[in-house]
Amino acid sequence: MANDTPFDFTNRKAVNAALEPHLHAELASAVKGPVYLREAPSDCARFPEFTTMFNGNVTTAAKAVVLPVDAKDVSSIVTFCLKHSLSPSVKAGGFGVAGWAVGGDIVIDLCRIADTDIEVPAADGSYTGLADMCPPGSKGKQVTNGKRRREDEERPVLGRYHLASAAVQNFLKPSALRRRIDQDGSSVPSERAPSPPHIGDPGQSRSFDVPPSSASASSLSPLSVSPPTSASTGAAGPSSIHNPPPAPSRLYAATQSDGDPFGYISSGPAPVQDVIANYPPSSAITSWSSGVPLPNPFAMGQHYGAPTPIHPHVYVTFGSGMRQKQIDIFTSENPVEAKSVSGGHATIPYHVPFAAHPVGSSIMILGGFGFLGRLHGLSVDNLVEVEMVLADGSIVIVNEDSHPDLWWAVRGAGPAFGIATRYKAKAFPVPHVFAGNIIYRFHPATAASLIKHFRDCVKGAPRELYANVLLTAGPEGKDSLVVIQMCYVGTKEKGQEFLAAISSWTGETCLLNEVHEKSFLHQQDSVAQVLRAKAGRQWFIRSALITSLPDDVVHDTVLQFANTPIGCTWLFELTGGRIADIEGACIPKAQRQALFTIAALHQWEMGVDDPRCIASAEEWIADTLGPHQTGGPLPSFLGRHEAPSRIMACYGEENFARLKEIKKKYDPDNMFANSLWPVDTADEPFLREPGTPEP
Repeated sequence: MANDTPFDFTNRKAVNAALEPHLHAELASAVKGPVYLREAPSDCARFPEFTTMFNGNVTTAAKAVVLPVDAKDVSSIVTFCLKHSLSPSVKAGGFGVAGWAVGGDIVIDLCRIADTDIEVPAADGSYTGLADMCPPGSKGKQVTNGKRRREDEERPVLGRYHLASAAVQNFLKPSALRRRIDQDGSSVPSERAPSPPHIGDPGQSRSFDVPPSSASASSLSPLSVSPPTSASTGAAGPSSIHNPPPAPSRLYAATQSDGDPFGYISSGPAPVQDVIANYPPSSAITSWSSGVPLPNPFAMGQHYGAPTPIHPHVYVTFGSGMRQKQIDIFTSENPVEAKSVSGGHATIPYHVPFAAHPVGSSIMILGGFGFLGRLHGLSVDNLVEVEMVLADGSIVIVNEDSHPDLWWAVRGAGPAFGIATRYKAKAFPVPHVFAGNIIYRFHPATAASLIKHFRDCVKGAPRELYANVLLTAGPEGKDSLVVIQMCYVGTKEKGQEFLAAISSWTGETCLLNEVHEKSFLHQQDSVAQVLRAKAGRQWFIRSALITSLPDDVVHDTVLQFANTPIGCTWLFELTGGRIADIEGACIPKAQRQALFTIAALHQWEMGVDDPRCIASAEEWIADTLGPHQTGGPLPSFLGRHEAPSRIMACYGEENFARLKEIKKKYDPDNMFANSLWPVDTADEPFLREPGTPEP
């Protein structure tokens, strides 16, 4: 029977039961996309496929999963849920650790809403609004202004993360032997520990006993030189002096549409070719403002005649079912026309400021901090407009002129206000980056010195420089590591200065320095590669924003990390830059002015029951870093079992009060309770999460 009175969806918890046949028939007839039932024998494989989360510690009690193909389908599903007092939840990739995506009676998996377009601005800087574009999947006449629509049915495939860096992949592979630390902390050489990288001349590189590869050394090494060539899909730039990596269509192996949705992460490594940066890690340059001449000038890869962008930004439109890696691949395969000094054809790839892979598209309405963040802002800062389905089933286009109150709210708290179906966002030219990893062995006696060195080096860094330092434990029987990641969005020549300063620390031998010029697409995979992320494990995330990093906190952090179990990673990311410029946003100024965003990223196997996996993260974030925090974390860093007070703190007291008023206007019955929204309809703290697998 239909529900004709208001229903508080906050109290509607999904129950593990079948959807009645007449309701199934009604839902299936209302949408163009498929409907898969929990109990139906014919759907026994499809239902779990589309309700599986990256975090293995999440189960669903949903009755059905629906794969809508457009906003009209989503509207029909919401209307159906409203009519029958069923709670919806929304899955846009499945990477959310908290598991809200599969917490409803009806799971809406957006993977079929996957059209992608690139549009250069019109002469007056305007763009084609979502309302004026062809519907997803349409083959009709396209709008002008330089738009290109992807016509083929096959989406860009997701690939494997070992391609971020061949050197790092070989270094981290299970068969690699590295130095171990004995019980009293002294260094014990392994049978075959790799010597520290030191390149003495421009043409020298070093590999670690790598098997033959189908990828040529020139396709991965920054040392090879070739004359400028015409641009092609996937190239970093037409006049790049080194050979570009193979086009993404060759790099990323196809995945089965009906297989493990996260299989591309846990799949084994393919043979790769190792290279190491051609810059001595012990360079004496300590300040990038000193103007000290750089050594080894012949290895700097001058970009004579490099193309320059015609447009400061372009617009990328994409369906909410696209994972951000798919969008990065698409924009890499479709570079935009640029100016060539030689007068020939030139192109440059553009990229939306996303977080590092892997993340779903909902990052566009939750925060989103990545390698381009300091230069261009958070993902939410580069959203131009969004198509949404509201709690009453209506379809709206939300931007600064249409529904301005909702526009303010969705850029940081979006999942609580509606279901995004299409996004239009700014993308910026990134012909290449000077980026990579500098890896050291973690030793409790020296790690604090390295972290403080990193902190002091990046103080006052320009916006073009992204940098983080992370501590990562394990795998079993191997050293824990300290990894510094840098990404300079600019010339290799300038990037060398930052590398020289950061890598000048001499407290430990550098195990691997593979910072070099590469495509931004490859750099986007680097965090996942170092984390050695694996779908199906238990995941726990805690994050914070801090305003200072004093010495005592660094020392306490190192001592605490030494006792963490295998699979724990603690991350310090330099923030600031463009992020701090934004005024009057849903994510408040106080959080935007933080010095570092901190994250404890813990993963462990499903059969492991070690209280330290959670307790060590909670203790570090709440106790050690607590006195230096400002507000809550970025909303995109919220994890499992978050206290409602921490979620409210993401927005600050004043902003959260405003969000509550907007929520009452657009979703008074809390239809979208399966989200980060931390209060019920009576404004009482409340948070619902899906269940946990039985032991």
